Amino acid sequence: MEWLTTSWMALGMVLMTTLGIYGSVVVLTRLGGLRSFSKMSSFDFAVTVAIGSVIASTVVAKDPPLLQGAMALAALYAVQLGVAALRARSTTVQRLVDNEPLLLMAGTRILHDNLRRAQVTEADLRAKLREANVIDLEQVRAVVQETTGDVSVLHAAPDAPPLDPWLLDGVTDSADLFDDQS
Repeated sequence: MEWLTTSWMALGMVLMTTLGIYGSVVVLTRLGGLRSFSKMSSFDFAVTVAIGSVIASTVVAKDPPLLQGAMALAALYAVQLGVAALRARSTTVQRLVDNEPLLLMAGTRILHDNLRRAQVTEADLRAKLREANVIDLEQVRAVVQETTGDVSVLHAAPDAPPLDPWLLDGVTDSADLFDDQS
C-alpha cells in the first residue's frame, strides 16, 4: 500500500520544491535570455534535456535538495551561455559542439548515402515530407537534416526564383542541389 500513498508532509515538500525550482527556472531563463530553451544546436537540446532532468529529480526526490537543484540549473544555464558565446567567436568550438547539417534530398532526388549517414529511413523521410505538407515531390527544392536533428523541407513553387546558396552554406553535399539547378 505504501507504493500508492504518501504523507501530507511529503506532498507539502513536493509542492514547496516545485514552486522553488519553478521560480529558479523563471529567474534563470529571464537572465539567460531567449536562447535558454532554444534548439539552435545539439548542445542546446542536450542542456534542455538535462534541465528537465534536474527539475524532475529535484521536485520528486529528497536528494538533491532544492538549493542543490537550483545550483545545478544555474550551472547548466551558465555552461550553455558560455558555449553559445564561444560558438559565436570560434569556428573550432562550433565544429566541436555542433553536428553538420546534411542534405537528404536535392529536388526530387533522394540522396540515399546521406540517408544512411543520418540513419534516416525512407519512411522517416516520407513522414517529414507529409509533416511539411508536401503532396507531390515536385514541390521539394531540398530536404536538410539540421544540426539539431530536425528536418527542414524547402518548398519549390513552379515560378519560384532559384534557391539562394547562402541558405545552404555549411550543409554537407549541398553542391548536389546547385548542380541540379544549373
